[in-house]
Amino acid sequence: MAFEVRFGEPAWAQGIAWDAPWLADYAPLGRLAAQAIAQGSRVEDALMAQAPALLPVRFVPQAHLPAGMTYEAFIAARREVPTRSNLHDFFNGLVWLHWPLAKARLNALQAEALAQGGVGATRGPLRDAATVFDENGALLLAPEPLWQALRARDWRRLFVQLRPLWREARLWLFGHALMEKLFSPRKQLVAHVYQAQTAIETIESLDAWLARDLTPHHLAGKPFAPLPVLGVPGWCGENANFRFYDDSTVFRPPRTS
Repeated sequence: MAFEVRFGEPAWAQGIAWDAPWLADYAPLGRLAAQAIAQGSRVEDALMAQAPALLPVRFVPQAHLPAGMTYEAFIAARREVPTRSNLHDFFNGLVWLHWPLAKARLNALQAEALAQGGVGATRGPLRDAATVFDENGALLLAPEPLWQALRARDWRRLFVQLRPLWREARLWLFGHALMEKLFSPRKQLVAHVYQAQTAIETIESLDAWLARDLTPHHLAGKPFAPLPVLGVPGWCGENANFRFYDDSTVFRPPRTS
C-alpha cells in the first residue's frame, strides 16, 4: 500500500530506518531528502534538491500528468516523473537518483511497448517483466554456489551451509515498492533478483551495465529468482538462529510438475 499523507503530516518521512542494511546505499541522499520533506518541502522538490546535474528526468507534481496519458509515455515524452506525496513515490524518486540509466531504460522499454500495442487488457511479457523488476527487483552479485542454491531454492544450503560466502556477496534493492514494504519489515517479503554478471561493485558502474543488459528479449523471459530478503545474513537479527529458515510458508520448496 502507499502511505498517503498531507504535507502537514510527514510521519513517514520521519520514520524511515536509514540504518537498515537494505537502505545503506540510499541513506546519504535519502536522509537529506526525507529531512526536507519532514520540514515541509514537497516530495518532488526534496528529490530535485539531491539530484545530480546529469539526471535524465525531473520530478514534478502528479497533477502534471494529463488525463488519458499513461505514466510511462509521459515520462518518455517529457522527461518528467509525476510524483505524489507518499512513501511509494519518494522511494521511486530515490531509485531514479541512484540508477538513472537503468530506470530510463525500463521506461523506454515500457513506452515503446505501449506505442506498439497500446494499453491493452494485459501488459504482455515485456511490460509485465519490466514492471515486476521496477517495483520489486533487486540486483545480486554473488559467488556462483550461492546462485546455484538460490535457483534451486535450496534455502538451507543458501543461508546456512554457504553462509560464509555471503561475505563475498552484495545485494542492492532496486524495486521501490519493495523498499516501501520494508518500511514495516515482514518475513514474507520476497525480491525478484537479477544476477549481476560483472565484478564492478559501485552503483554507478552497475547502473550502466544493467541499462545495457536489459534487452527486450532477455527481460521478457523474466530472468529473476525469488529471494526472501530478510533471510539474507545480517538483514534480520532473527536469522542468526537457523530455525528462522524452517518456515515453509516463506522458504518454499521448488515447484514440481
